[in-house]
Amino acid sequence: MTDAARHIDVRDLNSVRRAARNEPELVLGDDWVAPQSASEREMMRQRKVRRLVNLRSSPIARKIITFNLLAMILLVAGVLYLNPSRDNLAYQRANGLMNEAELIADVMEARMPRTAPVDLVSGDGIDVARTLQEMDLRGGIDVSIYSPSGQVVATASGAGGFAAANALRGDDGTTLITDALSRLWDGLRGLIAADLPPADAPRNLTADDIAGVMANGANLRAIETAQGTNFIVSTPIEQGDRAVGVVSISSAAGELDALVSREREQVLRLFLVSMGVSVILSLVLASTIANPLADLAAAAEMGHDRNARKMSPTRVRIPDLTGRPDEIGRLSGALRGMVQALYERIEGNEQFAADVAHEIKNPLASLRSAVGSLRIVKKEDHRAKLLEVIEHDVRRLDRLVSDISNASRLDSELVKEEEEPFDILRMLGNLNEFLAKEAEAKGVEYISDLPDQPLTVQGLEGRLAQVFVNLITNAISFCDEGDAIRVWARRRENRILVVVEDTGPGIPDGALTKIFKRFYSERPEGQFGNNSGLGLAISKQIVEAHGGVIWAENIRPTAADITSEPLGARFVVGLPV
Repeated sequence: MTDAARHIDVRDLNSVRRAARNEPELVLGDDWVAPQSASEREMMRQRKVRRLVNLRSSPIARKIITFNLLAMILLVAGVLYLNPSRDNLAYQRANGLMNEAELIADVMEARMPRTAPVDLVSGDGIDVARTLQEMDLRGGIDVSIYSPSGQVVATASGAGGFAAANALRGDDGTTLITDALSRLWDGLRGLIAADLPPADAPRNLTADDIAGVMANGANLRAIETAQGTNFIVSTPIEQGDRAVGVVSISSAAGELDALVSREREQVLRLFLVSMGVSVILSLVLASTIANPLADLAAAAEMGHDRNARKMSPTRVRIPDLTGRPDEIGRLSGALRGMVQALYERIEGNEQFAADVAHEIKNPLASLRSAVGSLRIVKKEDHRAKLLEVIEHDVRRLDRLVSDISNASRLDSELVKEEEEPFDILRMLGNLNEFLAKEAEAKGVEYISDLPDQPLTVQGLEGRLAQVFVNLITNAISFCDEGDAIRVWARRRENRILVVVEDTGPGIPDGALTKIFKRFYSERPEGQFGNNSGLGLAISKQIVEAHGGVIWAENIRPTAADITSEPLGARFVVGLPV
């Protein structure tokens, strides 16, 4: 058996762990690498099968893709609805037709005599048909010349049309997506709107239209047909200041809509490509979010499941994603910290329960022995001593149970209570006024050295008062008649130091750190059983809950000689400002 094994304290988990590290055949707790449980193997299998992300089982992935596509759809719908290209093309096409009509009218006017009468129908003064045929007209337009009476004198059409324009553009003119959407829209519109005229509907000017153009000048009309929008531009032919006819130009059926369709087709094709890229990127993004969250959720669910011990007989192990510089990394670290704190709390409760059982067994054993002896002793003085032992042990049990109850409620009360700023000097002054009488009754001099200026701290005044009551009453209990106690406070940079000093026997060097452990008590023989050993442990817990520190040290005649006999003990409490 090794030395480490011989010095194992079964009531101290840290002692058992240290022994486990020293004994190669003894493996406990976190040092034990357990085989994977069924739930962990299932989680690993799902992680391999999951690949990017499963849309059916990942609401986050569906939301990411939906919102990304919704934003893109709204953007494209807004572009198509506002349609600035259509308005610009319509303006340019209408302006071009107006210029062409005026140019044809100018050519006709240049061929006319200045003063001789002109009749467009009979051909007096100008041969309208021949002049119109000699013109090189733009493809995709129809030209008509009207007399003042409304008779069509001549007509002509431009050669080439869309085919020539598409050949120059190098575009095949296919608009599959736009055509499909247009058919769908036309079908919906046909359900709620009247039918539009066909593309080859007559576009001749009436007598009223001609009279209006000759009287008012050029005119532009847009006609909606089943194939699209047609423009009809009319301008008068003048001889001097007199109108002798009208030139009318109409654009090809659906020419403007064909141009707009090609523009929309490019936008929609770009939208489809962008949508595909967006879906792929959304899946990648969702996988970097949903998959780690799924692993974290699966690990957390293993911990709260009703049959968790059957699923995972080992500790709940949260995946370590702290290397990620985002919120998921923070969440992983927080969950791991919470689980670690939970297990530490469980181990602390187990250790506390073991210590409580051990501490209660001592007075119970003494009581059992005293009660058993009381039955057989005959002398009254022996019976009186046994009754004193029984009464002492009962008081000890009562004090122990009360202190244990206070210690077990301390954590929850420290969390629930609200911290407030208060003057720690005023609190110490009230305590000094009360505890000085207790010290004087024992013949101990009580010295209070507090500054004049207030020292404000943020915390629970009642709990911190409990700390200083414990420290001062401990000092009083260790002092004899003629000793002294000094309580002083100072501010040091960002901390407030409160010090309790006494001229008692001091603290054994080996116990300077042990005295803050639960149930540890370093008392003279005459005071055995009068304390539960929880006072300093509770004080340390309260101070650390306020972000402070507490320590104990011996007062020596000189700091250079640590072997000299101590002149007393000093407890220091440091609290943040």
